[in-house]
Amino acid sequence: MKNIYLLLFSMVLVACGNSENKENITTETKAHSDDITITKAQFEGEKMAFGTLGTFSFNETVKVNGMIDVPPHNKSSITTLIGGFITKTPLLVGDKVKKGQLLVTLKNTEFVEMQQNYLEVAEQLNYLKSEFNRQKTLFEENITSEKNYLKAESAYKSNLAHYNGLRKKLQMINIDHNRVEEGVISSTINLYATIDGYVTKVSVSNGTYVSPSNVILEIVDTDHIHLELSVFEKDIMKVKKDQKIIFKIPEASDKNYEADVHLVGTTIDQDTRRVQVHGHVDNDEENFIVGMFVEATIIIDSYQGIGLAKEAIIEVEDDFFVLVLEEQHGNEFHLEKVKLEIGKKTETNVEILNSEALKDKQILVKGTTMLLNDGEGGHSH
Repeated sequence: MKNIYLLLFSMVLVACGNSENKENITTETKAHSDDITITKAQFEGEKMAFGTLGTFSFNETVKVNGMIDVPPHNKSSITTLIGGFITKTPLLVGDKVKKGQLLVTLKNTEFVEMQQNYLEVAEQLNYLKSEFNRQKTLFEENITSEKNYLKAESAYKSNLAHYNGLRKKLQMINIDHNRVEEGVISSTINLYATIDGYVTKVSVSNGTYVSPSNVILEIVDTDHIHLELSVFEKDIMKVKKDQKIIFKIPEASDKNYEADVHLVGTTIDQDTRRVQVHGHVDNDEENFIVGMFVEATIIIDSYQGIGLAKEAIIEVEDDFFVLVLEEQHGNEFHLEKVKLEIGKKTETNVEILNSEALKDKQILVKGTTMLLNDGEGGHSH
């Protein structure tokens, strides 16, 4: 019986010893879980490389949205001063036009009546002018009364005003008054392009009746593309003229383009609480289309900071690390995983806020991909 108790006591001691050893192993492994060892063959095979901290430019920025647009004077809406029926529409959306080029032709009997009235007034004006000069001479020679002279003067000047008004109307609808005075009367008028550009909208077809309120065509001159950006009220005080803008068109390309702040709006939209900012595009030779949505970054300040290339940094959940060379033994590199405090980011670099911890250290800057999962590709101590 005593032997049985001794045996049970021995088994308990052995079990406790095993448990303690396992705990020690776990503790040791946990203590060294930030250490990674890789061989020279792995280092060369994965094209790894060591480097050090560097100095890079980092920017304070404001993120905004907007669109591609052109200045108001680079847009033209073609309308008619007098309604009519479309008889000729030679253009389609996308056609390039020159200033003064024929766009559409309209027909209306009202055009004929206006020319008839002008011709009648022009003929009557000659008679009234002659009568006015005659009465003026007679009055100066005391042959006629002042009443007759003033009556002739009034009739002449009233008719002259009517004549000049009708003449101006004919000019505004592109009818040559000289041809009308020669007896040539037209039932049609032509509308011409007021700017160089491209047709962006055609709202009519042959036979359509258009009134003065209808937009027949729209033309846009894309030679002066610019950005119209909307900046939140909280950020607008940071935005100044001549600041650099980096923008892209996410629906069309991942390429970045550059622009400069040209004008900053002085009023806030009461509904959106945003201010319009006008930007000049540096490269307006790109095939931008008016109305394209853009995502833009306005650089409000720039400074030099200590950082690393993004390729050197390992991201694990919400934390960031680098691998630092601890020591080299023969064909093995012993690396330590160091946690980072990061600041600003650019397309290629990241600012390191706790740079003192990495000063003069050899950092693995290439080939970190194989080591993302706790030393996969190497082995932990």
